[in-house]
Amino acid sequence: MGNLFCLYQVDQSTVAIKENFGKFDDVLEPGCHCVPWIFGSQIAGKLTLRLQQLDVKCETKTKDNVFVNVVASVQYRALADKASDAFYKLSNTRAQIQAYVFDVIRATVPKLLLDDAFEQKNEIAKAVEEELEKAMSAYGFEIVQTLIVDIEPDERVKKAMNEINAAARLRVAATEKAEAEKILQIKRAEGEAESKYLSGQGIARQRQAIVDGLRDSVLGFSVNVPGTTAKDVMDMVLVTQYFDTMKEIGASSKSSAVFIPHGPGAVRDVATQIRDGLLQGHAATD
Repeated sequence: MGNLFCLYQVDQSTVAIKENFGKFDDVLEPGCHCVPWIFGSQIAGKLTLRLQQLDVKCETKTKDNVFVNVVASVQYRALADKASDAFYKLSNTRAQIQAYVFDVIRATVPKLLLDDAFEQKNEIAKAVEEELEKAMSAYGFEIVQTLIVDIEPDERVKKAMNEINAAARLRVAATEKAEAEKILQIKRAEGEAESKYLSGQGIARQRQAIVDGLRDSVLGFSVNVPGTTAKDVMDMVLVTQYFDTMKEIGASSKSSAVFIPHGPGAVRDVATQIRDGLLQGHAATD
């Protein structure tokens, strides 16, 4: 019915290319237009102005000879003021864009190592976008954005990369564990040294207190009991100490002490041995 009355409707975000006897005549914007076909006017075709996306998968290799598949996503659209160029100059827009993407990626990625290619995805996308913008603007198309959405190496390469990463992490973990054990051993040794130092101080003070107590006992007993000698007092103190020790050993149910002769006749021998040992030690010191 529209053709009968020479009327033609152009949808929103679309333009129509009008020809007159096969020659470009005008670009029709969205709306209703009169196309008098009886005078040689006709619609050659439509051109969408909507944003379009083309995903391109390109196989190439990196500088370290690793083959990868690079997936680029190109977003583009036709310009309304250059609709005639976009309609007439290119017969296959998507194939043309794909060819330029292949050319740029295969010229850029081989200059990069595999790790650098992952890190410089934005630089690769920028190079593709600049080349496409320069080439496609002459044909009435605008490159809105170009993205490198994926860089996929061979499965064996990915497995090797994962193994390298895992080995590096295990090496770091082993180093940290060894360092932690080293710190624990150092702290443990410092604690033991401090403990032994304090224990030695305690033993020294204990022995000093025993010596002071014995000296005071001998002097006090000699003053309060006339006629006694220091030897008599020492014998009595040693016998007292002996019986106190025996009492403590007998009171313990889990004692591991070694018993020596402790009959009444042996007490004097024990006292003599202890006294002689003390005198010999004193003489050796002098």
